[in-house]
Amino acid sequence: MAKPAVLIAEELSPATITALGPDLDVRHCDGTDRAALLAAVADADALLVRSATRVDAQVIDAARRLRVVARAGVGLDNIEVPAATKAGVLVVNAPRANVVSAAELACGLLLSTARTIPQADFSLKSGAWDRRKYTGVELADKTLGVIGLGRIGTLVARRMSAFGMRILAHDPYATKERSLRAGADLVPLDELLRQADFITVHLPRTPETAGFVGERELALVKSSVRIVNASRGGIVDEDALAAALKDGRVAGAGLDVFAVEPCTASPLFGLHNVVVTPHLGASTHEAQERAGTAVAHAVRRVLEGELVPDAVNAPGGPVADEVRPYLALADDLGRLFTELAGRRTVTRLEVEVRGEVTRHDVTVLRAGALKGVLARLTPLPLSLVNAAELARETGVFVRFATSSESPAHCSALAIRGVLPDGTPLAVAGALSGHKRTHKLVEVGEHEIDLGLTGRMLFLWYTDEPGAIGRAGQILGADGVNIADMAVARSDGRAMAAMSVDSDVPDPLVHRLVAALDEASARFVRLTP
Repeated sequence: MAKPAVLIAEELSPATITALGPDLDVRHCDGTDRAALLAAVADADALLVRSATRVDAQVIDAARRLRVVARAGVGLDNIEVPAATKAGVLVVNAPRANVVSAAELACGLLLSTARTIPQADFSLKSGAWDRRKYTGVELADKTLGVIGLGRIGTLVARRMSAFGMRILAHDPYATKERSLRAGADLVPLDELLRQADFITVHLPRTPETAGFVGERELALVKSSVRIVNASRGGIVDEDALAAALKDGRVAGAGLDVFAVEPCTASPLFGLHNVVVTPHLGASTHEAQERAGTAVAHAVRRVLEGELVPDAVNAPGGPVADEVRPYLALADDLGRLFTELAGRRTVTRLEVEVRGEVTRHDVTVLRAGALKGVLARLTPLPLSLVNAAELARETGVFVRFATSSESPAHCSALAIRGVLPDGTPLAVAGALSGHKRTHKLVEVGEHEIDLGLTGRMLFLWYTDEPGAIGRAGQILGADGVNIADMAVARSDGRAMAAMSVDSDVPDPLVHRLVAALDEASARFVRLTP
């Protein structure tokens, strides 16, 4: 069997390659070369990038086998997540890998703007000894305004507190507890802008945060303020900032990120009171190793068929260990439902989870069931990531329900629907024993107890003596062995569910139906 192909489109640390391991086919290309990327990704199972490679819908469409895109870093500006989600491609990143490096760079820019360190360095190396020209300001007893009190903003606040700074923070999502841990006072944005001697920005780039610090905000600040942006380009309006610096309405600025990157020309570059770096927030050996190894481990898990619950577009968020075994059960039940429905699409579906497992978040089981239901109804790539979206596009309305009550089993999962001809259909399953084997516990109105296996035969017939014997003789004569069986009876009708060791071809199914009174039958092969 061929090894899964992993395409690395940018330079990553040697530790990343080591973490991927020897059982993957690791390939390389230049992700900034569009033609080379589109050609190389065509037969890749995984794609690893940093910030320079644009992974958009065109790349996703070109990648026929792609299962995961991994960004060795925090941001996702260069990855079109909706396109990946629609194609069923998981998107993973390393949100914690570079927080220390990014925070330390922001602190470095704060110090550099306060003491004009880069300018003085350049001046001295150019032959001038000009101490008076590079007089700076102290950080002690000054007010630092932190816009965005997430992981990085919190680290910056703590570090700058050690310099004797008073910390103000603005973040509508931050709790009082988080601000206390950061040593910061939460204030409205305008109050922060008016009081701060230094401002540092730590926000994600979204449509809402583009130009977050613009002309209006810069009109509120002190003329002595120094502004640092080491988060994402475009959050601080660069043209408005350049104008404010030229007019003396802002004393200095430090930027590591820009609205358009790579950026080699900007009105900010010619200003003496500006310190700039080429997006170095994650550029430390430690951060690169952490980011690379984190996404490498995530890629391995995806390619081995495991769920990565903290992926960017994973349904339902983190998945508890107690819930994970039910994902495969949900998939099996979904496939069984569709096969019993004759591979006809139902327009209304209900997925219900019952019992002890509902103490945890079981939202992901909805996606697991839908993935199984749709597996043989769509030619499109299908995964947990895009199952819900494909269901909507197919016109399937899905109701998801949970109940802490499960009278017959400690936990169970049921899928119910109505076929196009109005016939109701339901299947339910549970996990059994310490091996957590899959059991079929309901089919329609019948309660049964049978292992949910790869090949199953279902018979519905008039409940009369000898019916099962005739069916067994017919199967035996064709070499089909019955491994296990459960029979359920109701109002003169019976249903027999059988696990069989080999396929039951259509002609044999027809013979079974002909041999039984008012009978119908369905052979189901759950394994691909």
